[in-house]
Amino acid sequence: MTTARAATHAAALVAALALTALVPAHASAQRPAPTGPAARGPSAAAIRPEGHRAADARRELLAIPVEAGIRVDGILDDAAWRQNAPSSDFVQAEPLEGRPATERTDVWIAFDADYLYIAAHLHDSQPDATITTDIRKDFKEEDQDDFEVLLDTFGDRRNGYVFSTNVEGARHDRQVALEGREVNQSWDAVWDVRTQRAADGWSVEMRIPFRALRFDQASRQPWGVNFSRHIRRKNEVDFWSPVPRAFNLNRVSLAGNVVGLRVGSAGRDLRVKPYIAGNTVRALGTTTAPSPRFSRDVDVGADLKAAITPGLTLDVTLNPDFGQAEADEQQVNLTQFSLFLPEKRDFFLENSGVFYIGDAARNNRVNTVPTPDEDNLLFFSRRIGLSSTGVQVPIDGGLRLTGRLTESSRLGILSINERGDDANRRANSSVFRFRQNLGRVGNDLGVFAMQRINLGGPDTGAVRGRGDYVNRVYGIDNNLRLFRTLDWNSYVVRTEATGAGAGGYAWRSTVNREGNFFHAKGGMMQLGPGFQNDLGYYRRTDIRKYLLDTGLRPRSDWLRAHGVREFHPHIVWDYQEDLETGDMVSKNLHTGWSAFFNNGAVVELSANPRYNRLLVPFKPNAKMAEPIPAGGYGWTDWMVYIVSDQSRPISTDTRIIWGGLYAGSQRTVNGSVTIRAGYRLRATLGVQRTAATLDRPNVAFVNNLVTAKLNYSFTTNMFIDALSQYDEVTRQFNANVRFNLIHHPLSDLFIVYNDQRIITPDAPVPGRALIVKFTQMLAF
Repeated sequence: MTTARAATHAAALVAALALTALVPAHASAQRPAPTGPAARGPSAAAIRPEGHRAADARRELLAIPVEAGIRVDGILDDAAWRQNAPSSDFVQAEPLEGRPATERTDVWIAFDADYLYIAAHLHDSQPDATITTDIRKDFKEEDQDDFEVLLDTFGDRRNGYVFSTNVEGARHDRQVALEGREVNQSWDAVWDVRTQRAADGWSVEMRIPFRALRFDQASRQPWGVNFSRHIRRKNEVDFWSPVPRAFNLNRVSLAGNVVGLRVGSAGRDLRVKPYIAGNTVRALGTTTAPSPRFSRDVDVGADLKAAITPGLTLDVTLNPDFGQAEADEQQVNLTQFSLFLPEKRDFFLENSGVFYIGDAARNNRVNTVPTPDEDNLLFFSRRIGLSSTGVQVPIDGGLRLTGRLTESSRLGILSINERGDDANRRANSSVFRFRQNLGRVGNDLGVFAMQRINLGGPDTGAVRGRGDYVNRVYGIDNNLRLFRTLDWNSYVVRTEATGAGAGGYAWRSTVNREGNFFHAKGGMMQLGPGFQNDLGYYRRTDIRKYLLDTGLRPRSDWLRAHGVREFHPHIVWDYQEDLETGDMVSKNLHTGWSAFFNNGAVVELSANPRYNRLLVPFKPNAKMAEPIPAGGYGWTDWMVYIVSDQSRPISTDTRIIWGGLYAGSQRTVNGSVTIRAGYRLRATLGVQRTAATLDRPNVAFVNNLVTAKLNYSFTTNMFIDALSQYDEVTRQFNANVRFNLIHHPLSDLFIVYNDQRIITPDAPVPGRALIVKFTQMLAF
């Protein structure tokens, strides 16, 4: 790349980011004082009047001590609730930030020697209009009415636990670190919740054991607390301690304080979960091989969890079995790169955020989930225990040590031994992560190191199959909050690998500004020659990438009166060039206009000019006689994206793309229809169809993929899921049926059936598997 071209790209990024200084930050940083309906008059036994604030302007809620405990049944008739005034005055984040909530919510906190109790009465002027779409564990919160509690047990304004429920008493819990930069959705605690419908709304009682939480008993820092409520029919989100709509409940620094809380020791919190699993499996046959027979096997193993210190947790797994994990969904892939598939195995999901390196996506808003940067995900746990085709590689065991090391530092250590098989060597994969907070919330400096080393087994002939093969990755990263809405994230990485010469490097630096009206994210990334990370996910090396993601979010009373909550014109630009020659490798310019409707529906129109240089010939369809030749291709496609109100009994999700595709044209429809009968039954039918005509080579092809899902919840602790897919190109049909009974807290019975077959006249013997797994959590 010439010096002039590099200077041009750098100047464009600097100019775009400089615009952030021209947009006032107060719009998204405001902390409006809550206003709203007056509280009920405190009784004679009331401890503290409604709306009390600490000297630093944080809201305070006094915890009520109780001696004999509280009966948790969802009925707020215990003395702790009747004789003490609640706290209310919730404030909207959506749709009208800073305005009083349209429905009153009352909250209390109480405690005894072993438990923390939380109660809420959620008043509703239309109690029969509440919406519940799911009652299973870790339900999708944004599609229904729900109530959430955030607890910052160390009072560090960075980390916390979230407990939530819906009208039918389903449970959802998660860990939050670094104000949502790390979110552990797979974290599970033993806790109880009950709800009750009432003539004027619904009520909640939660009982959370202190031993389920991590905290410093000697600390004098008050716990942080915040509450949120979602009123789905209005698409309204309210907070007890105000949070701007640019953020969500994970913004721990905006929480209030719970005072008067006296907690004892959390105890050892030692849990052992043994399992026994039996399976009968027959692999998919071929048209030439003899019919394979069923093989039967029984496995036993165990998981152990122990609190080493008030902040550190040790997890050990012995002979883990992941047969009950959800099946991967097939996707149509029109690119030359392997698809990014999410991790679904519980052991690797829990505390996975500790090992995430880089910046979260800008979608850290209300009811959105950050997604990883797929251009260079430095730690990708699917590289452990899974082959490149998704086949499980047996694991002997592993350990994970995660949590808070000191008041200002966090630690993560992961080590897994793979047993290997006929095609894979025995190997060890280890990850080390340390992060030190630097003063104000949002600032930290981290170091990390990863290693994959072969331990023995069959020599595959490739360099990575050698007995002395080692791959090491190490580096530093930083996160700095320059202002309340402006963050800078960067990392520098070095890699070493057997047979890779002098090794390689990578670096990335981004600046992100998130506000109510204006957002912008810009940065650069480079993956040098020789970069090799066996535990990561990346698409290319020898490239430099420039990125810009910016847009506006205008709102007005006129738009809202006509059903539109927010418009979002935006641009996402991604440019990659060859490090040696400076030639363009790829370019994507997404110019879109989105409309977010009052009911939660979304419509987006976009134009997408693209350029991609194929390094090798490539077949986007397996039936093509000739591949697309290597070389550079430019085209433009257009997209319409429509998502209907997902809280309705019938909802749709449709993406239509037309225009260019390499040296030709395409018409793609990717749509699904979901039918929901109450909150127990959900059925989804999806079709992805791509019809393309190419000039080089002169060929036309059609890709069809049909997906059907069925979910039924018997109770909040028993449900069944079915997934079936048919790929017209490969003529392959896959089915996965998964029954789960939570028979005791954190203890499960799984029954899983898998079916895989080729739909042709000379079809081989289908592959089938039946897996039964029983786990029992023992607490000491």
